[in-house]
Amino acid sequence: MLTGRKYRLNLTPGQVVFAERIGGACRSVWNTALEQRREYRRRGAFIGYHEQAGQLAEAKREFAWLCEVPGHCLQQTLIDLDQACSRHGTWGVRWKSKVKNPPSFRFPEGGKIAIERLNRRWARAKLPKLGWVRFRITRPLGGTVKNATIRRDDKHWYISFLIEDSLIKPERHAHPGGAVGIDRGVVKVVTCSDGRFHHQVFARDWEVGHTKKLQRDFARTTKGSARRNKAAARVANLVRKIRRRREDFAAKTACALATSFELVVFEALATRNMTARVAPRPDPERLGAFLPNGGAGKSGLNRSILDKGWHRIELATRSKARYTGTCVITVNPAYTSQTCNVCMVVDRKSRESQAAFRCTSCGHTEHADVNAAKNILTAGRAEFVQPRPGVRTGARKPRNRVGRKANRQATAAQATAQTEPELAGIPRL
Repeated sequence: MLTGRKYRLNLTPGQVVFAERIGGACRSVWNTALEQRREYRRRGAFIGYHEQAGQLAEAKREFAWLCEVPGHCLQQTLIDLDQACSRHGTWGVRWKSKVKNPPSFRFPEGGKIAIERLNRRWARAKLPKLGWVRFRITRPLGGTVKNATIRRDDKHWYISFLIEDSLIKPERHAHPGGAVGIDRGVVKVVTCSDGRFHHQVFARDWEVGHTKKLQRDFARTTKGSARRNKAAARVANLVRKIRRRREDFAAKTACALATSFELVVFEALATRNMTARVAPRPDPERLGAFLPNGGAGKSGLNRSILDKGWHRIELATRSKARYTGTCVITVNPAYTSQTCNVCMVVDRKSRESQAAFRCTSCGHTEHADVNAAKNILTAGRAEFVQPRPGVRTGARKPRNRVGRKANRQATAAQATAQTEPELAGIPRL
């Protein structure tokens, strides 16, 4: 099974300069190849990886700085660009900026990478043209190296190995029959259908205020000055600390879910749409003026949603599920917070507040997030059930007591839920 291992590098000053040069060359190849693809599209033509790889070989004869860097890193950049254009389209791929995109490059051939253990804390790897690089081995590799990716994060460099650990997905889960529905929220990050909560504050109040102050200091600096670089480094250090807390929480939560349950059901949340800006409301009586649209409150809600890392939790659970035999599926989130899990009546008035749910039909009272998690689990079990001969697979339509919304909730879940678990992506750290 393929997995990732990330370690912190200890490069020499000469290796740092050469690594920056490799990253700059890969960025230049990416931008040039992307512009070439867009120019071909403007003319109604198409150019792919193989033709661009041939042109790269010709360009290396004319430009010496392309010959100095490893050729496999440049070819891998073209491969990554080809995959990105196939997935997002030529116009959906972004440029790589020298300021916003830190240097990153990959050595795709694991057979040319040698690993040696120096002592209990340190090891070294031999990379083409870069030589022996030392890294802090905080955990064993535990497999065969397939490729290696080097990336700079602020002033530190990291190396990520793609490992084949020779493990296979177990045929049977350690706790067969266990299932849980997950409701992701803002007040509580993760709420399980069994009533348990997984929550953590990633940014404390003083850190939020300090971050705003550092950002104001950064905005007052002059572009290209040394003072601006120092201000940007201070902001990056604090943001990086918060990001690592979020990653640690996602990993721990994913481990708890995957090891305890055979079926984990998430909502198919469109986070990008949920965090979109509110459309402005022009004032029909005054030209150039706008009416209040609640944009300030929506901006705060958007920041709270993005701070919780909903997608990272789902991605970490899928990655951990490969080792435990857990099935991770997603269902349609429509009306899960307005449906009573006892009588299946849909009524928005039942959601009295953020945490209080009181059914207007049967009087059932429960925590609103737990009630939503139970509805998610119900929809997930209906999709996860194995089909029987002569029986249509799908959730039973609930009894309609308040209108068509009850039936609509079940049919929407059947239409958009995934009956098969998606393959967990290999993280490119």
